[in-house]
Amino acid sequence: MPLPLAHIKVLDLTRVRAGPTCVRQLADWGADVIKIEQPHRGDGEMGDARLGPDFQNLHRNKRSITLNLKSEGGKAVFMKLAESADVVVENYRPDVKHRLGIDYEAVRAINSGIVYASISGFGQDGPYGNLPGFDQVAQGMGGLMSITGLAGQGPVRAGIPVADLSAGLFAALGVMTALLGRTQTGEGQWVRSSLLEAQIAMLDFQAERWLLNKEVPQQAGNNHPTGIPTGVFRTKDGHINIAATGDAIYRRFCAVMGREDWLTAPRFSSPRQRSVNRDAMNAEIEAITKTRSSEEWLAAFAEAGVPAGPIYAIDEVFADPQVRHLGMAAPAKHGKLGDIELVAQPIKLSAAEFKVRSATPELGEHTDEVLAEAGYGTAEIEALRTTGAV
Repeated sequence: MPLPLAHIKVLDLTRVRAGPTCVRQLADWGADVIKIEQPHRGDGEMGDARLGPDFQNLHRNKRSITLNLKSEGGKAVFMKLAESADVVVENYRPDVKHRLGIDYEAVRAINSGIVYASISGFGQDGPYGNLPGFDQVAQGMGGLMSITGLAGQGPVRAGIPVADLSAGLFAALGVMTALLGRTQTGEGQWVRSSLLEAQIAMLDFQAERWLLNKEVPQQAGNNHPTGIPTGVFRTKDGHINIAATGDAIYRRFCAVMGREDWLTAPRFSSPRQRSVNRDAMNAEIEAITKTRSSEEWLAAFAEAGVPAGPIYAIDEVFADPQVRHLGMAAPAKHGKLGDIELVAQPIKLSAAEFKVRSATPELGEHTDEVLAEAGYGTAEIEALRTTGAV
């Protein structure tokens, strides 16, 4: 069975992370993604960087062409490709696409069905619209750094680019939604996402604590801000996570710990009291967890149905039997790197299997192929190359 997006053609103008994250979702599920890069420069990711883990993981399952969009010839090629495309994705600063003449309205004029996705730092307009965006800046402005880290530690960035990744994923969701809507109307639309909006959306309940109750969340370290006891606890040989929230789970937790008295003790008998006395409760829990190994505790909690788990370094993540069962390291074959593994899709479809169909392409590897498909003859392609358009 063909992959679900095999009928979709995508022109990929993205670079760095947020945009490529969006396009990766489309490419992985079968879309014909044509990655458009600058001649001789690519995305600024050349040589060793292009062969590095970041670039390889972001740009699999795509074809690459070079196109100088600042030249009349290069722009003309782009517009010709756009005539038959389903999706365009870009993450330039908002003014750039207008200066190049390849903005949504320009493309829509030749292809009313186009779904055009734009990802920016702060939105397409407004006071900060044309400012350059960066993940850590969005983490700070979006509130994440104020609630990450130990209490009183000061602002701490998350260990992954949350704003970049979530903006890309939200944009991909927007593209899918617009494509679905097009089946009803025949018309495409402009999909917009930004690092700032995505980061605020990812705050989720932490943001709603302010919007609804005017409560400003604070740093809570490894403790869950509202569900207690949830956190990191030392064992005889390391640390584990325990999440014993909800009345039924809390009862089972107390039984495993041999502390049924916590069910009736005034300090710990209700969620409210456990919140007020969180530090005292955590200290009593850890005094007990330190007496046995992580493996022993995890086995006991698993048997009792109490959520708990190990705390892994990244190499340990991919050695875990459940992770191996889920296939989260996807095999790929690269022309220069040989047999490699890339991070797999976290989505499973019953009638379509994800796999890396092709490793990240070399710069401009498919230029002639794509142009020929668009109707350009050999002499025309050579002329475009001579003039620096491709």
